[in-house]
Amino acid sequence: MSLKARIFKPAKNAMQSGRKGTKHWRLEFAPAAHKFVEPLMGWTGSSDTSEQVEIDFDDKESAIAFCEANNIDFTVFEPKKRRLHLKAYADNFSYTRVRG
Repeated sequence: MSLKARIFKPAKNAMQSGRKGTKHWRLEFAPAAHKFVEPLMGWTGSSDTSEQVEIDFDDKESAIAFCEANNIDFTVFEPKKRRLHLKAYADNFSYTRVRG
């Protein structure tokens, strides 16, 4: 059985304004077994524990090198470019502002 993984840069947490944890690259394994619902409690379970493993790397090249050294099939997802919407508080009172 061959492991499959994805390499990506994590997105910013939507619940906070900071960007902590977005500078490194992460490797996550794809699920290799189907999930099942436990009949008594209704919890979702799986016999595959590799899905719980997340490995962080400083750069993309070291994550790729890790996959190649351990014979892991991988897909790299490039991060989207961050768009800045620069605004100033004074723009709210500008005479050129379109008023509805």
